[in-house]
Parts: sequence; structure tokens; C-alpha cells
Amino acid sequence: MHIPDGFSQITPYIFADDALAYMDHLVQALDGLELGRTLNDDGKLANGQVRIGSASIMVSEAGQGFPPSSLALYLYVENANTAFEKAITGDMTKIMDVADMPYGDRQGGVKDIAGNIWWISQRLSSAPYY
Repeated sequence: MHIPDGFSQITPYIFADDALAYMDHLVQALDGLELGRTLNDDGKLANGQVRIGSASIMVSEAGQGFPPSSLALYLYVENANTAFEKAITGDMTKIMDVADMPYGDRQGGVKDIAGNIWWISQRLSSAPYY
């Protein structure tokens, strides 16, 4: 089995209204890196890929048969406070302030322009998650 570099066996695939703007949003707000895009004849996004850290996300224009996605994503970062502030500056909406959690993570929550929730988390402990 071949899996492209930067992808895992399970890769989130998000359908969004104005998917091109959504990809730009991920790049700016979460320090994403656009890996590529393919457009339909109408100029809308057929398929795009954004890498955030070591993970990749696929994005496509929502439409008939493929409504906008509603996801919750857990994103590990080096510094939760810094990443959270960048996300807010990048037009994400705060849903929970950054705080230390009892399970060993420091995390805050934001909602992106497509309504998806991102838990921005920094692991504080080397212990197993549970």
C-alpha cells in the first residue's frame, strides 16, 4: 500500500462552502502549508491539500450530495498559547480559553470559518494520555 508523504492511513476530508477561502484560512490561522489544489471547470475547488504540522487535511467545495462538514479536530502544537492567539488573529472564534487540563494537556478551543471546532493542545506530560 502506498500512502503519499504527509498523509496517514486516515486523513480528514472537509467539505466547505467557498473551499478556496477555507484553505487560505487554514494556512493563515494554523500555519498550514498548501500542498496542492485541483479546480473544477467552474473554478471551485475539486480537491485541495493542506499540511498542518505533520498531518494533512483534504478540502473540497461543498455541494449537492456533499454538504459542508462539521468536525471536531484535535491539534497538538509546541505552544498552545501562541498557536491559540494566532488562530484568533486568523479569524477563528474562541470557544474556550487556553487552560491546563486534568489529562495532561494545555488546550484551548476555537471554531474556524466553516464551523469546525479545533482543540489546540500542548502535551504537558510524557505520561500516556489515559
